[in-house]
Amino acid sequence: MTDTSGSRISIPQLIFIPSLVTLGVTLLRLIGELQHWPTRLFNPDAGGQGSIIGIAWLAPIFGVYFALKLVRVGEDPPGALRIIGFAFGGLVVTILGGYVGFASKAEFPGKILIGLLLVAAGVVIPFLGWKPLGKVLLAYAYAARIPVVIVMYFAMRGNWHTHYDAVPPNFPQDAPFWTKYFELAVVPQMIMWIAFTMITGMLLGGIAIAVASRRKTAAQPA
Repeated sequence: MTDTSGSRISIPQLIFIPSLVTLGVTLLRLIGELQHWPTRLFNPDAGGQGSIIGIAWLAPIFGVYFALKLVRVGEDPPGALRIIGFAFGGLVVTILGGYVGFASKAEFPGKILIGLLLVAAGVVIPFLGWKPLGKVLLAYAYAARIPVVIVMYFAMRGNWHTHYDAVPPNFPQDAPFWTKYFELAVVPQMIMWIAFTMITGMLLGGIAIAVASRRKTAAQPA
């Protein structure tokens, strides 16, 4: 199969409902933390790790939805292994970027910038697997994360005691507002979480394509 360069469906139309669902989950998460609902569902700690209610879970789910929807409207994927392979390549590069820029104890000029560039490359690499799906996932990723950046601005300004404004223990607690906002909100949401959405969406989308192709082949008469 060959990859099609032009999408046969309106991207805004395709991501509209998923974006509304994602926004609804974001607002539900915010309300739950402000109202001190169970932390298992609404973890207000920095990073919000392990919270059941959150939009991170939606990226792979909508990756499957977008992939199958594109096939249904006539887009021709280049093959599941290609999609999964490039997504996995993006994952490896993103992990490397996270290690170089933030986890490694080695210090050298431009360390964080190099790490961020590698993470950004992790966004680009999956495009090589299937561009139509990559374009949809990128549009959805920003539609999902821009509202979070806006919420984080007000949460940090108002000191809401949610995970949207919580400062990690290893971050300077007395840092200026704009430093905290840029480093804890803008950079993670606009780069790192975009990579996460792209990679997980492509991986699960590729797996969905593989399963659908297998079922189609099995259904064909001998």
